[in-house]
Amino acid sequence: MSIKNDRWIREQAAKGMIDPFEPGQVRSVNDQKIVSYGTSSYGYDVRCAREFKIFTNINSTIVDPKQFDEKSFIDFEGDVCIIPPNSFALARTVEYFRIPRDVLTICLGKSTYARCGIIVNVTPLEPEWEGHVTLEFSNTTPLPAKIYANEGCAQFLFIGGNEVCETSYKDRGGKYQGQQGVTLPRT
Repeated sequence: MSIKNDRWIREQAAKGMIDPFEPGQVRSVNDQKIVSYGTSSYGYDVRCAREFKIFTNINSTIVDPKQFDEKSFIDFEGDVCIIPPNSFALARTVEYFRIPRDVLTICLGKSTYARCGIIVNVTPLEPEWEGHVTLEFSNTTPLPAKIYANEGCAQFLFIGGNEVCETSYKDRGGKYQGQQGVTLPRT
């Protein structure tokens, strides 16, 4: 097993693994500092798109992953999403991913958000998974928190297996294969 470097990431992106793709680190746009995104030494910093689903308890429903009630969220689109205290929001990556068959991808939040009490959660992207990645932003603070669209929010690490897996996510017909937009739990 080995973690993949910047050269490998650029080579795979040229084959369609990440779209759109930024070959270097972007730290400012129009002379304005942003939370960085793009290729790093051993990973890729993804951006958050402008589509959000903000958790709300207005309807006082029970959170049940087997029978998820879409009324638990309100839809929001914009350049800045404000997450209520001790709550969370779902979003998606700007980038669309096509993971190679011999690679497992894991995600870690960026330190800029982590140091503000905002946790980014993503489950591993299995071999041959593809789609926009649904991101969960948890605001662990007692104050409202901002998430910036079209800026970096999390880093993906690509881990190469010693052998190609027998059965990929695509082979199993995974329920989140090819997802687009912010995707809620499916059973």
